[in-house]
Amino acid sequence: MKRYNVAVVGATGMVGSKFLQVLEERMPPVDNYYLYASAKSAGKVIDFMGKPHTVIELKEENIVDKKIDFALFSAGGGTSKDFAPIFARHGTIVIDNSSQWRTDPEVPLVVPEVNAEAAKGHHNIIANPNCSTIQAMLPIKALYDKYGIKRIIYSTYQAVSGAGVAGYNDLVNEAKEGETKKFPYPIFQNVIPQIDVFLPNGYTKEEQKMIFETKKILDDYNLKVTATTVRVPVRHGHSESINIEFEKPCTLEGIKEALREMKNVILVDDIENGKYPMPIYAEDHDEVFVGRVRLDDTVESGCNIWVVADNIRKGAATNAVQIMEYLIAEDNK
Repeated sequence: MKRYNVAVVGATGMVGSKFLQVLEERMPPVDNYYLYASAKSAGKVIDFMGKPHTVIELKEENIVDKKIDFALFSAGGGTSKDFAPIFARHGTIVIDNSSQWRTDPEVPLVVPEVNAEAAKGHHNIIANPNCSTIQAMLPIKALYDKYGIKRIIYSTYQAVSGAGVAGYNDLVNEAKEGETKKFPYPIFQNVIPQIDVFLPNGYTKEEQKMIFETKKILDDYNLKVTATTVRVPVRHGHSESINIEFEKPCTLEGIKEALREMKNVILVDDIENGKYPMPIYAEDHDEVFVGRVRLDDTVESGCNIWVVADNIRKGAATNAVQIMEYLIAEDNK
């Protein structure tokens, strides 16, 4: 198997650190890793893959001589806008975790279990979907293929780590009577029905992301999708209540069978014994957990499901690494 050179951009951030953890666990065929961050973090030494790595300042002269095959980005949309094209020009395939490229029609938006082949259509930039979209797509795809889908209603309960280190710190600090810095209101013992900025139509940008990204990933722009996204005082793990209306008649057992058969979906649905997915069980796992499966008798054919996943792993770092692994496997065929 060929060996590769990989850059991690934003290596000192929350998702960047998780990139390093996931890479150590999965051990892709990589000869050299280059860890990039801002000038503020440059020079910091990180123990990774059993040896020290010095963080490199992110600037073009520190990129051009490295012959980097893949760059895993999680440094914010502005950094991605400026630097992803620089890496791409030098032959690097960028897998970007920000929202910068997701709506670009020339940039694939990929969840490997759902539409891995879309990654082949890259022009050296591939977008990682929003964390809340990624976890929803696995059960949605299983049911879409079996029954067809008319309409999806998302209601999310998203952990503070989805807002990065600052969001996580708000919850921790407020619990100790500290101040709120990231969120517009206190998050400790509260829920905030706003994630990202409001748009003219009354939806937030986060809600609009889920709506658009679902359609793009499934390549079905006629699909009806709506969403309400909410920040909750949970450290890690996003939860989602998803209501689905199907095109074809469904059965409860047929729905469960499709979910059981979907790669990296774990069905946890034993209501007699109080077993269902919760964030505390999903933390530091790459699978998507689904439960509370029940038919929706308000429509001709439909259901409700409860979906939980680690938003920093499957919702960010692991999904990006899986995209890279897919492309490496294709390159070695």
